[in-house]
Amino acid sequence: MNSKELVKQTIINNQERLEEINSVERNVVLPLKSGKIITVPGVRRCGKSTLLLLTIKQLLAKGVNRSNILFFNFDDERIKWDGSNLDTIITAYRELYPEIPLRETHIFFDEIQMASDWQSFVRRIYEDECRNIYITGSNSQMLSSELATSLRGRSLQYEVFPLSFDEMCRFRNVDTSVYSAVSRARMTALFDEYLMWGGFPEVVMADDNLKMKILSDYFYVMLYRDMIEHFNINPASVARYFIRRVMENITKPTSINKIYNELKSMGVAISKERAYTLAEQCEAIYLFLPLSKYTASVQLSTKSDTKYYCIDNGLRKLTLRPQSDDNGKMLENTVYLHLRRNLDEIQKLSYFKANGECDFVISREEEVEKLIQVTWDMSDEETYNRELSGILEASKATGCTDMYIVTHDDERDIETDCGTVKVVPAWKWALTL
Repeated sequence: MNSKELVKQTIINNQERLEEINSVERNVVLPLKSGKIITVPGVRRCGKSTLLLLTIKQLLAKGVNRSNILFFNFDDERIKWDGSNLDTIITAYRELYPEIPLRETHIFFDEIQMASDWQSFVRRIYEDECRNIYITGSNSQMLSSELATSLRGRSLQYEVFPLSFDEMCRFRNVDTSVYSAVSRARMTALFDEYLMWGGFPEVVMADDNLKMKILSDYFYVMLYRDMIEHFNINPASVARYFIRRVMENITKPTSINKIYNELKSMGVAISKERAYTLAEQCEAIYLFLPLSKYTASVQLSTKSDTKYYCIDNGLRKLTLRPQSDDNGKMLENTVYLHLRRNLDEIQKLSYFKANGECDFVISREEEVEKLIQVTWDMSDEETYNRELSGILEASKATGCTDMYIVTHDDERDIETDCGTVKVVPAWKWALTL
């Protein structure tokens, strides 16, 4: 079967399955008629394809015929796509439906990063023939200014993460009423599961005995197909060691130089530049997300100040054996993901460090809007004093008085000279947007 016939078969097979769409709604909703190229970046298996299908479901409900839907997933090893053969998809669709103008078609390209040089192809279709284009990708390049330049301001971006806690409650049919004792009990139990296993939709809905196997499959594809093969990393053991070391150190500033020296002492031939490139490649596949140190606007953070967080707690659990301080790290990682998921276009997330530390600073241009500290438990006096002094130091330095300490299950208000510090249980705080 030649490539065009294979594409035709794929298009028809996808259209035949459109009537079977039955997915739980996500918090992210894509616009139907924006006149822009809708880009949906995010880690593999976080629900990007489902989001496209939910959008198609809306179109079908509004009377769009499924023949006017062109859905194509590039994550198919049978054809290697690049700028020289991408037009085969459009040609195949035209031959299937010669009576349908492309301008009346809704085009959905899934995992488009698997095709090289796709930007000019998408831009040409958009500028010449169709304004209804949606694309997803598992590479953070889709967030870059380079992409915005290549698409010449024609795109709108909707970043997708694994499920938030409130989405997990929706997937599991758990009532999120904080006033019901029964609901509170179910939510707190579910949140502990969320901390341990993360929010990949398939994992959330799987039996416990299958969760680790599913996560292992995800990690294998991310590591080998998206990272080692895509970036031609050799030997693969270097990437595995690097990932494990960063996983161990999440929530703390990570010294890439230290990891480089460790690899060098093990006899691995690697340059310091290559070590920093590994960090960038982990970010590119959405495995790690960086957090810089808060500074005044005229200053710049250094790479040595960077903290890394993992895209999903379940992937970290898969990679590492349980450690004594994992509860606190997993909680802080969850809080980071919640904050990152809900940032608007001009908000910035960072951390504060001077004599003490405040885990998260949310700012908008020059104004700091919110300070968030994270600790598993505050019953110990030393922990109480450390967490409180860190957030108060940040408050005095930034002028921000909207302060929160997120804990596992503590809830109270602490009155201070800088204002009220609200101590909230994580399950409850995670239901806020």
